[in-house]
Amino acid sequence: MLTLEGLVIRQGEFVLRADLVVPAGAQVAVMGPSGAGKSTLLSVIGGFFDADEGRILWEGERIDTFAPGKRPVATIFQDNNLFPHMSAAENVALGIRPSGRLSRDERERVDEALVAVGLDGFEDRKPGSLSGGQQSRVAFARALLQERPLLLLDEPFAALGPAMRGEMQALVGDLARERGRTMLMVTHDPGDARRIGGETILVADGRAAAPMATDELLRDPPPALRDYLGS
Repeated sequence: MLTLEGLVIRQGEFVLRADLVVPAGAQVAVMGPSGAGKSTLLSVIGGFFDADEGRILWEGERIDTFAPGKRPVATIFQDNNLFPHMSAAENVALGIRPSGRLSRDERERVDEALVAVGLDGFEDRKPGSLSGGQQSRVAFARALLQERPLLLLDEPFAALGPAMRGEMQALVGDLARERGRTMLMVTHDPGDARRIGGETILVADGRAAAPMATDELLRDPPPALRDYLGS
């Protein structure tokens, strides 16, 4: 269970507050107007910068005092953060060991992760020779190998076409469920929010609200979300 307790994030005049709980194993969309703080919220959970007040807990243990690499969190960014000079297998291997020096068993785990995301036979391909969807699969395979229970996705499929985006969301959702991962995914698209899972965290008007049923939220959106989505 992820708990954000009295969280206050300040950046200049911008302020975002959060008091919410995400159950273990849930898959939750994070949606709201541009500039509302969706990516900022995920960055604070991931440890890339600190909140000004409050606590972040995972399964009752405070984690906001830990460095990013020590948190039970794997993050996938919009640009996928792949190293262009490294092969797909080498990029995935970083999820196990930053040095890339793997044992035989660890190399087998890399191969299994590539197979799981549909990239069997792409081990030696570099990011520049992969499509956008294939690059996203490499980033996700690396996140899987980190074996962190909390998976944060900051619009990693935003640059993909609708069909490929839907395919990637289905793949990520299925594999996250199989492995019991808790997932938060930032999106601007109501259709994506419906596909991600049953609940959505609305980030608007300086507040990240507790997860609520996505269909209910979209059926009667608050003014900030209604203005953003339009008719």
